[in-house]
Amino acid sequence: MKKENKESFVASEDNRIDKILATHLNVSRNQVEKLIEKGFVSINDKVVTKTSQKVHIDDTVSYVLPEAEQKEAIGVNFDVEILYEDEYLMVINKPKNLVVHPAPSVKEATLVDWLIQKGISLSTISGEERHGIVHRIDKDTTGALVIAKTNEAHEALSRQLEDKTMGRYYLAIIDYPLKDNLIVEANISRNSTNRLKMAIVEDGKFAKSAFAKLLLGKNSIELIAAKLYTGRTHQIRVHLAHLGRHILGDTLYGYKDKEMPRVFLHARLIYFKHPKTNKLMEFEAPLFDDMREFLNNNLEDDYSVFITPKNLKGVFDASH
Repeated sequence: MKKENKESFVASEDNRIDKILATHLNVSRNQVEKLIEKGFVSINDKVVTKTSQKVHIDDTVSYVLPEAEQKEAIGVNFDVEILYEDEYLMVINKPKNLVVHPAPSVKEATLVDWLIQKGISLSTISGEERHGIVHRIDKDTTGALVIAKTNEAHEALSRQLEDKTMGRYYLAIIDYPLKDNLIVEANISRNSTNRLKMAIVEDGKFAKSAFAKLLLGKNSIELIAAKLYTGRTHQIRVHLAHLGRHILGDTLYGYKDKEMPRVFLHARLIYFKHPKTNKLMEFEAPLFDDMREFLNNNLEDDYSVFITPKNLKGVFDASH
C-alpha cells in the first residue's frame, strides 16, 4: 500500500492521541485506531504505538492517510447514474436494492464494489471497506449520495455534515397525513429488542428532522418532504413512526401492506460546499420509475411542481 503525503497539526489541548486525532479528522476513534496500528501516526516525529498515548499542548501530531487499494469488485452487474463528477468528488443517484458498503452480513455486490470496478480513486479515511463513503443511504432508499475521491475531500465533506453546511431533503410517501408541518427532536439509538431496528431512546444520540406536507393522495396517503438536521441510522423512518406515521413499504417500522415493492423514500436534494473551491453546490436526484408511476397513479394533482428544489427549500423556510 502506498502512502500519501504526511499531514501535521499542532495540538491545542492535552488529551489522548485517539481523541485528538478523531476530533481533528472528524472520524471515529476506531478509525484512528486503525491508522495507529499501521504506524501512520506520530507525535513530534515519534511513531505512536498506543491509542492512549498522551498529547500535550503544542505537540506536533502527524498522520498519513493510506491510498485505496485497487481491490477486485465482485459480481457487479448493474450501473449507477452519475449526477456530477470531478477529481475530488462524485454525486450519484442511488437506485433501490443497493447496499452502500460491504459488511459481514452483506453477500451481494455493493456501491463500493461498483466504484472499485469503475477504477475510481477513492478516499480511505473511513476504512478500506468504506471507500469514499461520506454518508449512507439505506438499501431500499434511493437518491442523492456524495462520494469523496480524496482524503482531503472526505475530511472537508465530513466537517460539513457535522456543522450542518451540508443539507439533504427527502421525499416520502406516508400512510396517513401529517396534521401539520413540524420538527421532531427525539434521540435515537439501537432498539434493545430488535437489532435490525433503531428506536427513540432518552439517552440515545440527538436527532432532529423537519417534515412538511406536500400533496394528499388516494386512501389517505400523503407525499411529504423531510429535511435532515442530523444523520442517524433510519432517522426519518424512526421519527415518522414516533408520530404514528409510516412510509409506504416500510414494514420494519410498522407499515402493514407487505405487497409494496420497497420503502418509498427518496433523497431528492443535496447541497454542500465544494471541498476545493468552497463554491456552494446543489444536486437534484430524479425520481425512479417505480416511485414516479406510483405518484402518477395515486395523486390527484400534478406533483412535479411540489418537488422542485425551489419549492422544497421554500416550504421549510416558510414553516420552520
